[in-house]
Amino acid sequence: MTPTTISTDADVATLINVFTVAPEKQQALVKVLTTATEEVIGRRPGYVSANIHASTDGTRVVNYAQWTSAEALQAMFADPECQEHMSVALALAECEPHLYTVESVHHA
Repeated sequence: MTPTTISTDADVATLINVFTVAPEKQQALVKVLTTATEEVIGRRPGYVSANIHASTDGTRVVNYAQWTSAEALQAMFADPECQEHMSVALALAECEPHLYTVESVHHA
């Protein structure tokens, strides 16, 4: 497994997917995303890493994922098995996925 590396020179495509969820469904969404990543998405070509974050107010879940390329990410989105898992997540929440570039990193 390759760990997540956040760097301006990392050769990855970064997906940040923000899910808006009712607080009572947040943990169910986290479980769906975790299971989908471990059992299906994480086994797709080009997958590097995923990090699932839950907001403390219960209204958001964020998936910060890295792929070897935008094309590998698009292939995952087009995969019927992945779509099946994402449909379960979309039954729990709305989502807004976007590709990002790392422009700046700061450390103490």
